[in-house]
Amino acid sequence: MLSRERFQFPDAFSDIFEPHRYKVYYGGRGGAKSWSVARALLILASTKKLRVLCARELQVSIGDSVHRLLCDQIAEMKLTPYFYITKSSIVCTVTGSVFIFKGLRHNSTEIKSLEGIDLCWAEEAQAISADSWDILIPTIRKNGSEIWITFNPLNPDDATWQRFVLSPPDDALVRKVNWDDNPWFPEELDKERLYCLRVDPDAYSYIWEGNPRIFSDAQIFRNKFTVETFETPENIRFYHGADWGFANDPTALVRCFIQDDRLYIDREAYGVGVELDETPQLFDSIETARKWPIKADSSRPETISYMARHGFRVTGAKKWQGSVEDGLAVLKSFEKIVIHPRCRHTADEFRLYSYKVDKNNGDILPIIVDANNHCIDALRYSLDGYIRQGRGTLNINPNILRRGGF
Repeated sequence: MLSRERFQFPDAFSDIFEPHRYKVYYGGRGGAKSWSVARALLILASTKKLRVLCARELQVSIGDSVHRLLCDQIAEMKLTPYFYITKSSIVCTVTGSVFIFKGLRHNSTEIKSLEGIDLCWAEEAQAISADSWDILIPTIRKNGSEIWITFNPLNPDDATWQRFVLSPPDDALVRKVNWDDNPWFPEELDKERLYCLRVDPDAYSYIWEGNPRIFSDAQIFRNKFTVETFETPENIRFYHGADWGFANDPTALVRCFIQDDRLYIDREAYGVGVELDETPQLFDSIETARKWPIKADSSRPETISYMARHGFRVTGAKKWQGSVEDGLAVLKSFEKIVIHPRCRHTADEFRLYSYKVDKNNGDILPIIVDANNHCIDALRYSLDGYIRQGRGTLNINPNILRRGGF
């Protein structure tokens, strides 16, 4: 029997051999998702007789399938003596396992007639339609059968994203796997990744970080921010802001500074389900958090009091009717907002924060969606005193802005 321990997998796939009806691996480029699933399926097919369906939405020829990837893995794993490979199928000569390759859209009758499928691998599943899923899922009905899904998210309305990430079914193992989960991520791809991060953060978010692609005039900070590496100057005036979490909302602390009419965000502390007594430890992950004033959400005075008693200089930020809009106007008045790549949650929020859109006609409404805003709220609070009622501008001496000092 072939031992699984002979072969290496990224830690993100440590539970790939556990039994689940659905195993969903999604994320950006370079995460080794397809590589790992191909390797796992070959190991299983080498240990017992299985009937494996490799499906995708469109398959005009076998070249459109994962046939080539499986063949490459057979060679790399030194399993060539144990597999018989034809142009349209792969068979394990030891166990009798067989790999079948089908497109879904134009083969619905064939898919419905398939019997005895043990494992189904749906590759590039972002393109699989709701109709195709409705045909495929009931077909994989053998006792103990599983459906494995790999994809790079594209649009937030895609059927696969909605069905398996936003509202996953029972007994679904769902894992987001990105480039930084791949211990063998090549240097050549890392150069491509960093270039994309520098020149197009929107594209970077879905290509490399595995988030759905969003290009819309509804994005509040569209074309106003960039994600890039920078050095924090010495003797700079820091601003710290905090947003308190409760239930499933995250607690966030951000640190920023102003230089040459640009707002730089260089540190964040972020956690979901952080208990009150754990919050000081979270804040201490930013080394300046106890030295500088922190402006925080004033709606939680008991939390402010607790943090003050534990050595943080925390006070509540002022709020008024329209303070959110006034704060956003000030943030957008900077020439550019520059986010350090280590502030990943902040960067995601800047990409996703948006106005509501009328679903009937696509009109962008003057209503801000109350989501993807915890780091952004913390950022607004950090500039308390500079954000004025009435959509004002920063009340800072322009010479300070140019110098970046205080």
